[in-house]
Amino acid sequence: MITITVARDGSGDFATIGEALLAVPYDQPAEIQIGPGTYREKLVCEKQEITLRGAGMGQTRLVWGDGGKLPHWDGRPTGIFRSWTAFFSGGLVTVEGMTIQNDAGPGPQAGAGIAAYVDSRRAIFRHVQLLGHQNTLFCGPLPEKEREKESFLGPRAFAPRQPSAQYYQGCEIAGDVDCILGGADALFEQCILRSVDGGTGSCRGYVTAPSTAPDGLGFVFWDCDFVSDCPAGSVYLGRPWRPAGKTAVLECRLGAHIAPAGFSPWNGRAEGDKAVFAEEGSTGPGALPRTGGLVRSLDAAQAGRLLTQARRRCRPE
Repeated sequence: MITITVARDGSGDFATIGEALLAVPYDQPAEIQIGPGTYREKLVCEKQEITLRGAGMGQTRLVWGDGGKLPHWDGRPTGIFRSWTAFFSGGLVTVEGMTIQNDAGPGPQAGAGIAAYVDSRRAIFRHVQLLGHQNTLFCGPLPEKEREKESFLGPRAFAPRQPSAQYYQGCEIAGDVDCILGGADALFEQCILRSVDGGTGSCRGYVTAPSTAPDGLGFVFWDCDFVSDCPAGSVYLGRPWRPAGKTAVLECRLGAHIAPAGFSPWNGRAEGDKAVFAEEGSTGPGALPRTGGLVRSLDAAQAGRLLTQARRRCRPE
């Protein structure tokens, strides 16, 4: 394991995170220690085993501002999957103690703005703040097929889809429409999910938009807080981006902003019969009884088995 330091004041090995990553051979395990400050960089991280360790949430900040509706250098709109601030691929990625933000602005003006595009085989995020509006966190892989031409334009459009196991602990993730989306199996433990105004004043949002593989676990939230200043009943816990999308909310605290139905079909599509949106042990003003539709109510034993599966698949040993 090699250790590299990054400091904006020039006291480290490098002054930018990107330069530090370029210095690491692909198959050499490395830890990059990043000092306080704001690093305005569009970051690409594709290594076999890498750790990015900041000075703390809000102290080490990685920020960029590409939006899906904004022009790209090739003359086309940037699109969702070229809008990222940080792109993570490769083998094992660990990110700790920092903020990653896409500051392009609300979706109606800027379009999608991914803060972190995570498509590594395994990913561990601890005490990381992910800030944005539309599509803040993309948990790859992409679905197999596009619904609209060039809608997957970006670094993985034609790459084989590989399974990804991701673990988020003690993180804060803020956004509005489809804040967390993608096909990974991902476990979120003791995180804060903050729904923000999408720029229209309506606060209509969806915390998750899973595109889970038919045999996947999808997104599992345990002991998390769903919070917002948005009006009561204006935000859904999720909607299926693809027919087999799965989200489970277990022993979480839900604010009044969560819609009574909890989960919603995707733009009126009737193909959500394969989707699984499960809930157990919710508390708080948004924890209304939900039955029928897309919602499956679990008992404590079923929820325990699902959480055990998710920990075995996603949690680091």
